[in-house]
Amino acid sequence: MGNSKDSKYSHLIEKQYEELMDYCEVTMDRMERELPEAKFDLHETLKDYGVSRRDFIKWSSVMTSALMLPKAFSPMVARAAEDFSRLPVIWLHLAECTGCSEAFLRNSYPNVDDILLETISLEYHETVMAAAGYQAEENLHEAMDTFDGKYICVVEGAIPMGMKGKFLTLGPKGKTGYEVTKEVTKRAAATICIGSCSSYGNVQAASPNPTNAKGVGDALGIRTVNIPGCPPNGVNFTGTVLYYLLFGALPPTDGLGRPLWAYGMKIHDNCERRAHYDAGEFVEEWGDEGAIKGWCLYKMGCKGPYTYSNCPKLRFNDRMSWPVMAGHGCMGCTEPDFWDAMAPLEKPIADKPLPGFGIESNVDRVGAIATGVAAVGLAAHAGASVWRKGGEEEPKKGKAKK
Repeated sequence: MGNSKDSKYSHLIEKQYEELMDYCEVTMDRMERELPEAKFDLHETLKDYGVSRRDFIKWSSVMTSALMLPKAFSPMVARAAEDFSRLPVIWLHLAECTGCSEAFLRNSYPNVDDILLETISLEYHETVMAAAGYQAEENLHEAMDTFDGKYICVVEGAIPMGMKGKFLTLGPKGKTGYEVTKEVTKRAAATICIGSCSSYGNVQAASPNPTNAKGVGDALGIRTVNIPGCPPNGVNFTGTVLYYLLFGALPPTDGLGRPLWAYGMKIHDNCERRAHYDAGEFVEEWGDEGAIKGWCLYKMGCKGPYTYSNCPKLRFNDRMSWPVMAGHGCMGCTEPDFWDAMAPLEKPIADKPLPGFGIESNVDRVGAIATGVAAVGLAAHAGASVWRKGGEEEPKKGKAKK
């Protein structure tokens, strides 16, 4: 009887995936009819960079898995990548440092993700385009008219709302960042926020926030897909665009507008130092024995237990490393208001309640509890793991240094 139910359930899942693949194919057929011709032959471009067909197929499988799709979708993902340069993009720069664009551009050993970003159909991008002044303004409006309702608006930077937006004026006509962004997003097929500035305000919105800087969604009252990080990893943007090409819609998000496939797990859950955390082995001060041995950085202010992102999996600097691997704790830069909420950045947040331990719990109290549990030796992790809420395991640290 049980086997019959399992078989019926498996058949139902298989049927749903088949219907989803059919939907993908119809969507991609429609997009290829409506979108402009590709500006680059992806396979020729990959060949020029020394990326083999085998490497491309392998990358397609990895991206399929990252997007939480079955392996059977790999050919679809490959096809979406081939259409990457056909999707018009208008990229706006507001109150920011241009670090997000710089992070995407600076790759000495580009892989498929980096190459896709280089071949993207940028119709307007103030950092990389040659035009300026009135010519740039004309290019922006020409792109909006030519691809009305079909382009993706990518926004980098927060929107200052103070003094009627006049803290940020753009272009030869002196329009405010608010006015420009409202005009462009209104005619876009979708809006993607790159970096924590456009997602949530970030450093520009740090207390006391004199310019009243806000994230795009908050400022305009529109739905955005947020790719936070300071800067974010380019793969998270690439995957989001691929999802749009596959399904004609933006990916499922969490309550903060972040794609679940990229921001669905805590950094703490995938950290290579997690074993030391479980064993109660912590760096107590910079350069000590624990630091040399690669122990957990929680007592040095690592915000990994509070932060959702896939940094440990993707890494930065040509996929070589990421902050925690390099020896500095996570600063929580993918979370809203991290500049204030995660401060001090190099110390545990003594007054911040730890979810799962009750509203009165803080680092010191939980540390005292964990110290008592640690006395039983190898049973420490198992004993502390029963303190959970909502199925999420929470920090069980030794007493933090003050």
